[in-house]
Amino acid sequence: MILIKNGYIVENNELVKKDVLIEGNKVVKIGDINDDKASVLDASGCLIMPGAVDVHVHLREPGFVEKETVLTGTASSAKGGVTTIMAMPNLKPCPDNLEHLNLELDIIKRDAVVNVYPFGTITVNEEDKELADIDSFHHLVTAITDDGRGVNNLKILEKACLKAKKYGLVIASHAEDNVYKYSREGEYVAVLREIELAKKTGCRYHFCHMSVKESFNAIRKAQKEGYTNITCEVAPHHLVLNKTMIKDANFKMNPPLRDESDRLATIEALLDGTACMIASDHAPHTEIEKSQEYDKCPNGIIGLETMIPIIYTEFVKTGLISLDRFLEIMVYNPIKVFNLPKRDFGVGMVADIAVIDIENEHTYSKEEILSKGKNSPFIGNSYYGFTKYTLVNGEVVYKNNK
Repeated sequence: MILIKNGYIVENNELVKKDVLIEGNKVVKIGDINDDKASVLDASGCLIMPGAVDVHVHLREPGFVEKETVLTGTASSAKGGVTTIMAMPNLKPCPDNLEHLNLELDIIKRDAVVNVYPFGTITVNEEDKELADIDSFHHLVTAITDDGRGVNNLKILEKACLKAKKYGLVIASHAEDNVYKYSREGEYVAVLREIELAKKTGCRYHFCHMSVKESFNAIRKAQKEGYTNITCEVAPHHLVLNKTMIKDANFKMNPPLRDESDRLATIEALLDGTACMIASDHAPHTEIEKSQEYDKCPNGIIGLETMIPIIYTEFVKTGLISLDRFLEIMVYNPIKVFNLPKRDFGVGMVADIAVIDIENEHTYSKEEILSKGKNSPFIGNSYYGFTKYTLVNGEVVYKNNK
């Protein structure tokens, strides 16, 4: 048994001091608890919350293990208090058929220290030329995407939407027009046409890492028209950084950092519910890759370890969002949208728990990073909400010994 003592839980949108007793893989009691037989985790000054869910993570294995592995990526996830992740399919081989997906699933089963649910691809090898063999693997995924590339072949995308509708899958779109690419137009031009496909087919359609005002306006309009099948996420970096803050290649990602007006539009979308979740777009690269000239180095930053601290510090502590809303965007909405196994916080529920320090500020350092990638623009920044303990299925998978 494990007893988490002296921490706070969220009840009715308030912090309430409670202890949590775990036996096996379940929460068995919440309250004022003393148990001599239990192993005690001191949660003084900490929020005890259900582990966060991140639906946008690049684990890089198989194919690119010099950047990240399932083991290092999920260790980084555990360090960040993220107990459930969805793994993006831009791998080698891509999970575009059952054989390729099973190869990835075998590695996950062997090495993952948190819950990992892989995406299947929309097209073969993410090449936008031929529909992936969705019929063969639909029962093993909850969503499909060609993340890293936009699907510009609308005939194939419509076929994918119909397959998604048939099997109850989510299309997760990296909305990017091939003509405009990284420009603002590259995003919202693709969003506008894909919204029409989502309306036409009725499939569940989720836009990844939205970053410009016009995209949010289009999604907001569709939602107000009653298209609840259309959702979107935002990333921490688009909420707190703009392009004037770029210092080096650790600030290079796709979508890129935008104007301040777009950053404010991103915040507005989160606050008014247009964006229903936070996702890190954790994208590790080697230090050699990121040390190249800015224009030549790859897009992407790591984000699993700083996602909770950034959102807690910049949005909860400032009063921009409530504790309940924090849990919605970090835990419950991703589960609901992507039809993942239910994770909740209560007696009888699986003990996937993050214990985060909300009273002490911590400065994030390169030395503490557990991801293979060290490409974070947030190194040297100070936040509240770093993880003290993470439990998955009732077992401690991360413990901050400092």
